[in-house]
This record gives sequence, C-alpha cells and structure tokens, in this order.
Amino acid sequence: MAPTYNMAQESSHLPNAVGNTNCFNTSHSHNVSTNIVNINTGLDDEKEKILKWLSPLEPHQRHQDVRSERLDGVGDWLLETEEFLKWSGPKTENGSDHAVLFCSGNPGVGKTHLSSLVIDKLCDQATRKDMAVTWMYCD
Repeated sequence: MAPTYNMAQESSHLPNAVGNTNCFNTSHSHNVSTNIVNINTGLDDEKEKILKWLSPLEPHQRHQDVRSERLDGVGDWLLETEEFLKWSGPKTENGSDHAVLFCSGNPGVGKTHLSSLVIDKLCDQATRKDMAVTWMYCD
C-alpha cells in the first residue's frame, strides 16, 4: 500500500522550512560577499606591495621634497638657455634631435634642484593627452 500524507500536517512545516532556507541563503550570501571583500582587500594589499617593491624610491614624494627646498628664481637661467629651449621645444619629424639634456657637476652644486625645476617646467607644458612626464631621482 502506498504511503499517505496528511497535507495539513505537512504544510504546517512549510513556513519553517522556507524561513530556514531564507536564513541559509542570506547567511550564505553574506559569507560569499565577505569572502569577496577579503579577496579584493588581499589583492589591493598585494598590489601595494608590488608597487612598493617596483618603486621603493617614491619619485613623486622625492620630487615634492626637492621642490620644497628650492628657492624662487634660482635656476631660472637654465630654462632660458638655447640648449634647454631646443631640447624642450618642438621635435623634428623623426623626433631624435635634442633627445637628451645632460647636466653634470660635482656633488652639492644643485643638479637635483635644477632637475626639479625642469620637471616642473615640463609638467606645465605637458597639457596634451599625448604627452607624459616621468622622472626618477637617483641619489
């Protein structure tokens, strides 16, 4: 003989079963969301570690430090020289003329501060989207 079910008795358990399922789904969704946030945070931390490893020198911070030490007007003469104007001006068709501006001198004579001045001047000129200015202080 086939088993018989009392529908009224079985249906009385239905709200509890549905409620338990909803609690499970909510709890499971919360756990999944928490795990995703933890993974993303871990990735952000890992990305930060990689960036610090690639550039432990922090060139932007170093530039800010050098800039804050610069005296107004000191080094402006360099920006007016023919060599600098050729180097920073429009390039020839092949773009190779005046590709390097070399500055040499003994320690402590101001090369770093002059470089900082040149970086700021180039950043002021680099307003087009096809231009970029990068630098690295090697001290």
